[in-house]
Amino acid sequence: MAQRALPLPAARLGRAVRTAGAPTAVSGVVLLLPDGEADSHRRPSPLSYALQLPLARTLARAGQEDGLAAHVVRYSCRGWNATDAQLAADARWAVDEVVRRYGDIPVCLAGHGMGGRAALRAGGHDAVGSVLAMAPWLPDSSTDEPEPVKHLLGRQVLLVHGTNDARTDPELSFRLAERAKKANRDTCRFEVHSDGHGLRQHRAEVAALATDFVRGSLFGRAYARPVADALAAPPPLGLRMPLAAGFGRSLRD
Repeated sequence: MAQRALPLPAARLGRAVRTAGAPTAVSGVVLLLPDGEADSHRRPSPLSYALQLPLARTLARAGQEDGLAAHVVRYSCRGWNATDAQLAADARWAVDEVVRRYGDIPVCLAGHGMGGRAALRAGGHDAVGSVLAMAPWLPDSSTDEPEPVKHLLGRQVLLVHGTNDARTDPELSFRLAERAKKANRDTCRFEVHSDGHGLRQHRAEVAALATDFVRGSLFGRAYARPVADALAAPPPLGLRMPLAAGFGRSLRD
């Protein structure tokens, strides 16, 4: 007798990542959206979830004085699945859940890979103030329906991509950033030279950039000079900003 497939779980928020000594009240939330697959109805990947936890801890620790809470989203399945755009739907549900739990506070969507696409697609939610897309998986707008960007108006948007990414084409994120910049001037993009899809070679710099962006976009803290310059620069300069080695160390000096 054939076994029946287990039902897929509903999307849910992972446990809030906060540090000891953080204020009781939550003043802002960053939702981390793990990588996924283009087409799959399999259960979400525990590995993709786990890979986002170190960044969640880094962000929560850096933003503890601001009352920042970080959640890694657990998807209902691991696939985008064409017009279903399931991961984006799960991201929008997660923002609704943040509003239900915490009230009217600013939210940043921070996604990696297919999660980056979900962050960009769900970024039009009224509660979302900023979007961070790391190595986002994007369709080729020259052959496929282009990813929408007009809904990002009024949000702070940062894309980060390794120049040696063999899984998601960095040129496609540049093209999307070009279109997004026309609709929303508060858009910039950083290139991590020689890094791949996982952004592991320059992990510390990427984490420092993410921290600077999340705290600046959610709590009004001054951006580091490279981020402020990238947001202000006209294309293509602000869309091909190199992420300098030692970015995080330079902020502490």
